[in-house]
Amino acid sequence: MAVVRIGMVAGEASGDTLGAHLMAALRKRYPDAQFFGIGGPKMISRGFDSWFPQEKLAVRGLIEVLRHFRELWGIRSALKRRMLEAQPDIFIGIDSPDFNLGLERRLRRRGITTVHYVSPTVWAWRRGRIRTIRRSVSHMLVLFPFEQPIYAEAGIPVTYVGHPLADEIEGELDQPDMRTQLRLPRVGPVVAMLPGSRQSEVGEHAELFVAVARLMLERDPALRFLVPLATRETRVIFEEAIHRAGLIDPPITLLFGHAQDAMAAADVVLVASGTATLEAALLRRPMVVTYRLNPITYAIARCLVRVPYVALPNILAGEQVVPEFLQDEATAENLAQAALNLLGDARVRRAVSDRFAAIHAQLRCGTAERAAAALLPLIESRHGAAALT
Repeated sequence: MAVVRIGMVAGEASGDTLGAHLMAALRKRYPDAQFFGIGGPKMISRGFDSWFPQEKLAVRGLIEVLRHFRELWGIRSALKRRMLEAQPDIFIGIDSPDFNLGLERRLRRRGITTVHYVSPTVWAWRRGRIRTIRRSVSHMLVLFPFEQPIYAEAGIPVTYVGHPLADEIEGELDQPDMRTQLRLPRVGPVVAMLPGSRQSEVGEHAELFVAVARLMLERDPALRFLVPLATRETRVIFEEAIHRAGLIDPPITLLFGHAQDAMAAADVVLVASGTATLEAALLRRPMVVTYRLNPITYAIARCLVRVPYVALPNILAGEQVVPEFLQDEATAENLAQAALNLLGDARVRRAVSDRFAAIHAQLRCGTAERAAAALLPLIESRHGAAALT
C-alpha cells in the first residue's frame, strides 16, 4: 500500500504547535505518513520535511509584509510548484490565512484536496473573505463553536474541533502553591498584569498599567502585582515606565514568561485583549480587559470590526462577562476601579469563575484527535483513488 503523503504549511509558532499535535494524531492511523511543506521546530522534531524556514513567513504588520512581499511571493510560487510535483493526498494550511488561502486556492484548482485549520476572524471583520475561502478550501477546521454555523451557512464543509489551550490547561491551578513557587505570600491580594506580548503592545500599555498599579496601591497598600513579559525588550519597556512614574521599590514583580503561572497566582487579571484573555478564562481567573491602538488604526478598526465585544471570553459567552475598556475608555481610573471592584466582591469572582468553567468544558474536545478524525475521510478518498490509478 502506498504511503500517505500530507502537505502542510504552518507560518508561525502557534501553527507549529498545532501542526505537531496533528501529525502525532495522524500517525496513529498512518505510522509511515510523510509530512512536508513549511513547519517549525516542533513539527520538524516529529519528522516533518520543511522546505523553507518557518520564520520567513512570520511577518506581521502591513509595512513589514510589503517590505518582504517579493520574497513571500517567491516562496509561495515555489511551494505551489513543489506541491504539484509531490501530489500530496491532502494539503493543510494552518492559520496564516493571507499566505495559505492563496496557495490553497491554486492547489485546489489543480485537484488537490485542501484544508484550512484555524478560521480567519471573519466573524469580526472582512466577512467577504468567506467567498475566497469557499474557492480555496475543501474543508475548514475551526477552534470556536460560534464559527461553525458561519461556514455551514456559506456552504463550506466545516468541523468544530475545540481549542488546543483548553486541552493543555486542565483546570484551575492551586493558587497558594503557585504563589509559593513565585515567592509570594500565600494570602493577600495579587493582581496579574499582562500588557501584551509584542513590543508595540507593551509600548501602548506599559505607562497605563503602571498608573493603574499606583492608583490601586493608594487604595490598598497590601496589593502585590505580577507582570509576565515575553522578551527582554518588552521588559525594558515596562521597567522604563516604572522609572518614569517615580515609583520607589514598588511591589511589582517582573517575570520572563510564566504568564499562566502569574494568572494562576492572582485574584484578578488586568490583560490586553488577545489570546491571553482566553488563557485567563481557562484558568478561571476574573479579569479586566483593555486595549489601546494608534488613534488612526483604531478609527479604521472601528469602521471594519462588526462584533459587540473584543474579549474572547465575552464573545464565547455571548454577553459581557468581563469588563472591557478600549482606547479612550482605557483610563487608569476606569481600570483601577474595575479591578478593585472584582477584588472586593468574592461572590462575583466565583460566578465569573463558574462561567469560565463552562466555557472550558465546551472548548475541551481533544483538538488534535478531533481534527485528525475529520481529515481521515478526505485522505482516504484521495489516497484510495490514487492507489487505484
